[in-house]
Amino acid sequence: MKKYILRIEHPVPDYDAWKAAFDSDPIGRERSGVRRYRVMRATDDPSHVMLDLEFDSLDEAEAVKAALGEVEFDSASEAEAVRAALEDPTSPLEVTHGLRVRITEVVETKDEDG
Repeated sequence: MKKYILRIEHPVPDYDAWKAAFDSDPIGRERSGVRRYRVMRATDDPSHVMLDLEFDSLDEAEAVKAALGEVEFDSASEAEAVRAALEDPTSPLEVTHGLRVRITEVVETKDEDG
């Protein structure tokens, strides 16, 4: 069975505040088809967060990606940065305020715990 990952990567000035907002689940992860998620932080920059949301279908991943554009943001510039990142995953980081959003297909997974 194919799996799809919605990868969101961005800087967060206050991880605890971001995590509280994430935990409040403004997009309804479970009812939107998210099977599991993984939150990661860069070891060389703990304010850089990566989030993987896993789905069974591409349609579910695309719907959640679209829903990100409907979330309320603190400023018009933040909302514009999100729109730019959602429309083009290769937009310059200066335009997206460091945000990257991309859907990927899992093509292989292998556990190497010999």
